[in-house]
Amino acid sequence: MKISVGFDHGALQLRVPILEALNEAGHTIIDHGTDSKDSVDYPDYAKLVADDVVSGQSDLGILCCTTGIGMSIAANKVKGIRAALVHHEDEASLTRRHNNANILCLGAMHTSAVTAKRLVDVFLTSEFEGGRHERRVCKFIDWEGDSCV
Repeated sequence: MKISVGFDHGALQLRVPILEALNEAGHTIIDHGTDSKDSVDYPDYAKLVADDVVSGQSDLGILCCTTGIGMSIAANKVKGIRAALVHHEDEASLTRRHNNANILCLGAMHTSAVTAKRLVDVFLTSEFEGGRHERRVCKFIDWEGDSCV
């Protein structure tokens, strides 16, 4: 799978563990950074990853900042994005299975590297179930002016 990733300066402690886990799992990575402690603007990274996902350049995205909240808000401003901030494995699974989320958001303040790697794995290995969930997801896709097939 091709995964687009973005980290701001507040999530550097998750960067290497997540990239290593993605490499070990055999994923192709589009890495938008950052790899510096210098302050950056998280919306810039959210937009890069979101654009990769909606354009089909990547299959899914991962965004990390201090809380994960800013990245999720910014990414969800891009039409076609369903970014979900998760803290637990059941959330990582359910947001893919029920919401067809296409970007995983994590907050480094409350997520250890070990937990982050597990959340990434669960998110990437879970699949949308469709069925009654498709009807619900189609409602908010319709709000964006797209028709759900």
